[in-house]
Amino acid sequence: MCKLEGIMPLFIVSDLLRAVDFYCETLGFELRMSTPDPDPFFAIVARDRVGLMLKHIDADTPPMPNPARHGWAKWDAFVQISDPESLALECAANGGAAISKVHDTEDGLRGFEATDPSGYVLFFGHPITG
Repeated sequence: MCKLEGIMPLFIVSDLLRAVDFYCETLGFELRMSTPDPDPFFAIVARDRVGLMLKHIDADTPPMPNPARHGWAKWDAFVQISDPESLALECAANGGAAISKVHDTEDGLRGFEATDPSGYVLFFGHPITG
């Protein structure tokens, strides 16, 4: 069987440069590509084996993060990590005002939420094991 090696969601963003800055400066991702040059509308950011595609289309095509559609389904992505406390401290040191405190969820997960400038919410954490 073919092995799946990862997933890279595409987020439509309101401001590409602001989104890239958030992911790189706050969450420690790196810019892997942006195009076209000199006025990009598409970028890929990644950290380790976790990546995101970011695209600005136009003012008539706004972002549609899950929290804007339904407050109960507020995560747009789950990123599994073994030590959410360490990453939360790293993000806070980078000026992460859009980072929640590490907490346990009703779904049996431990981690924190990061909200990007377009309103997408990523949860960084892991299942709580008994």
